[in-house]
Amino acid sequence: MTSEIYTVTFLRHGESVGNAEHRFQGHADFALTERGRLQARALAERWQAEGVAFDRALSSPLLRARETAEIICAALNVSLELDAGWMEINNGLLAGLDDGQAEQIAPRPAFITPYTHTGQTGESRWEVYLRAGRNVQKLLDQPPGRTLIVAHGGILNMTLYALLGIPVQADHTGARFMFHNTTFATFSYDPGRHNWRMLHFDHRPHLQDEA
Repeated sequence: MTSEIYTVTFLRHGESVGNAEHRFQGHADFALTERGRLQARALAERWQAEGVAFDRALSSPLLRARETAEIICAALNVSLELDAGWMEINNGLLAGLDDGQAEQIAPRPAFITPYTHTGQTGESRWEVYLRAGRNVQKLLDQPPGRTLIVAHGGILNMTLYALLGIPVQADHTGARFMFHNTTFATFSYDPGRHNWRMLHFDHRPHLQDEA
């Protein structure tokens, strides 16, 4: 009998060139570093050893997420779908810049509301929150099962806000969920009770050497 419970694992991509160079990423399409590929392989091996399985996998089409997902899906023999809804926040003029360049081209406003466009021309946090909510709706419009989502820190934070009923905060205050490279959060959802449960967060024994 098919379980009526949804289980969703939200995974941040491995280390990217943008991470290593301390750049604002957003939609800038950085590949994984070799370290990032090793992180993805380590997680894949850990999940293989634990017998973790997924019925479907979705990934942001941005290269750093897609590469991470492809490594894991190949190891776990699960098909991969690309979904632009899981792309990182569009950070406008900040995309690809380092801190010094950002200060010159798109300096941080003195105060950021939920409706302030990131990097002057990108998405606001409110827009990302709404996108995250639509992503959750799409997940729950599918039959129950085990789903892997491979995405980015910004969109994953807003997704957890949506799941947990946290309103969008001004000036980046409020809860922050620290998704390090190839760390993950796993939730279950029981639609019969409208009950979300956090099963794991930032559980990363595959990264023991980096703790």
